[in-house]
Amino acid sequence: MSTPQDPAPAEPDESGEAGEAGAGAPGSAAPSPPPATPAPPLSETQRKLLDGALRTLTEQGLAKTSARTVAAAAGVNQALVFYHFGSVDELLAAACRYGTERQLADYREGLAAVTTLGGLLDFGRAMHARERAAGHVAVLGQLLAAAQTQPRLRPATAAGLALWTEELEKVLRRVLAASPLGEFTDPPGLARAVAASFVGMELYEGVDEEGAGRALDALAHLAVLATAVDDLGPVAQRAVRHRLRRTARKEPYAAK
Repeated sequence: MSTPQDPAPAEPDESGEAGEAGAGAPGSAAPSPPPATPAPPLSETQRKLLDGALRTLTEQGLAKTSARTVAAAAGVNQALVFYHFGSVDELLAAACRYGTERQLADYREGLAAVTTLGGLLDFGRAMHARERAAGHVAVLGQLLAAAQTQPRLRPATAAGLALWTEELEKVLRRVLAASPLGEFTDPPGLARAVAASFVGMELYEGVDEEGAGRALDALAHLAVLATAVDDLGPVAQRAVRHRLRRTARKEPYAAK
């Protein structure tokens, strides 16, 4: 038998006061649904606040991001930050995931079309230029740095980063499936290494643009080597696999 749901609390008006339905005790909100349960649709006010948080982070940086500055960017009363998200930290964590989901929606089709490691690198270069110009990865970098000292930011910030790694893992599994190298790689770990490198490189470029460019070039050289192995004939590929297996027996971690 289904049970009736509690009525939603009244949203504070522009003065920041809640109606009678919202006058419950602190902490009386229903627990968060399990991860597999789709999140309820965002209200217009919630979207404004999330967009305002991302815009404030991009334009003013984390140090100047507050309930006041976010509310000003969103065009709403700052009391609504606490009404909808509980705290500024929780709003920023939600904004990280929200922003990442929107970014991935733009890139998912392109990632699905990648068929080689070289193609993944080319795609990454184009995405690197676009995301740096928009300031999106710098926002994620700021949140990752802040999460070191603000534990409430960690789960949702990690979840935002995990969205990237999940997509990268799909690409790497597909690209490496037929390669002699596929047997000796760890797609989940490699996806996390690529995602971490991407964030780090975005921040690195801000202080050493030439160094970041050389790092991308080095990755391009590795992609060329991987492509060369893939282009070998069947006999040569078997020899490569045999050699790699012998090496993996001497260095067990290489096969994990």
